Amino acid sequence: MKIQLVLFAGLLLAGLAMLAPGEEPQGTKKVTAEEVQEILASVSNWGRWGDDDELGTLNLVTPRRRRQAASLVKAGISISMAHDVIKERMDGSSPFEHELMINAVSGGVGGAGDRYSVQYHGFTQTHLDALFHIFYQGKTYNGYSVEQILTSGSGQLSINRIRNGIFTRAVLMDIPALLGVQYLDGAQAIYPEHLEAWEKKAGVRVRSGDAVLINTGRWTRREQEGPWDIMEGSAGLHVSCLKWLKQRDVALVGSDLALDVMPSGCDEIQLPVHLGVIVQMGMPILDCCDFRAVARESRQRKQWTFLLTLAPLAVEGGTGSPINPIATY
Repeated sequence: MKIQLVLFAGLLLAGLAMLAPGEEPQGTKKVTAEEVQEILASVSNWGRWGDDDELGTLNLVTPRRRRQAASLVKAGISISMAHDVIKERMDGSSPFEHELMINAVSGGVGGAGDRYSVQYHGFTQTHLDALFHIFYQGKTYNGYSVEQILTSGSGQLSINRIRNGIFTRAVLMDIPALLGVQYLDGAQAIYPEHLEAWEKKAGVRVRSGDAVLINTGRWTRREQEGPWDIMEGSAGLHVSCLKWLKQRDVALVGSDLALDVMPSGCDEIQLPVHLGVIVQMGMPILDCCDFRAVARESRQRKQWTFLLTLAPLAVEGGTGSPINPIATY
């Protein structure tokens, strides 16, 4: 049996290496700015749910999809997919600041309080990107003017539009398990072919309203290799995955780093997947999750779908929120 498994893993790796002919296994397929622009135009959801829409792909999380997601809960086991907050500067990102305050004791009764300060966008703290986090050429999702939003104080596309939370089926795409490794090396690009190969291996197909969670093994890599230049050598989705996400009508996408492969393969545009997902599709992004515990549970159960629940801070005008995503089996 062991020999058969090793042989299967070898054949799988060989097959995936052929997905990008003529490239090294860790190479990122080069794309021009014009090709990226063509992809961005092809995945636009502007106007799909009305000219004044601010929910984007979360419109796909219908009451029916929520009921279906709730039906996944059989064992009643919940697992956090947040990384512990990081209180020192790491990977170029700001630390989480925590000040503990002890209140005066009166009549034998005292208390404790806290002050939190966090600049969560970046490469360390687990967070949810709102649709106002990224804009392109002065426009956000659905064509809203950045200048108008800023000057009006309307809070359009802010995290407060998601104050009712997200409750849907999640599909964990465990790419290290697919490739038979602990973590993805260097700037390993993930292509649509990888996503479809994982669906076949896991026996699940991504459907409308799902959250797709991409595990690259980022935190295991950091434990074993130490820090690296994130922007110059990180595994993630290639820009060609945008069309796949649009075709499947994904509602939310997340990863254990910043979603994009870095470098992106396009010299002129950094983070084109972020750009396409947030600005063009209107899809929130979960960044810097920690999938180690949920990956272990999923591997043990051989179950790669579960109920995902998210409840961001209700901050009018906020560009996102620190978050604690919960998987429930």
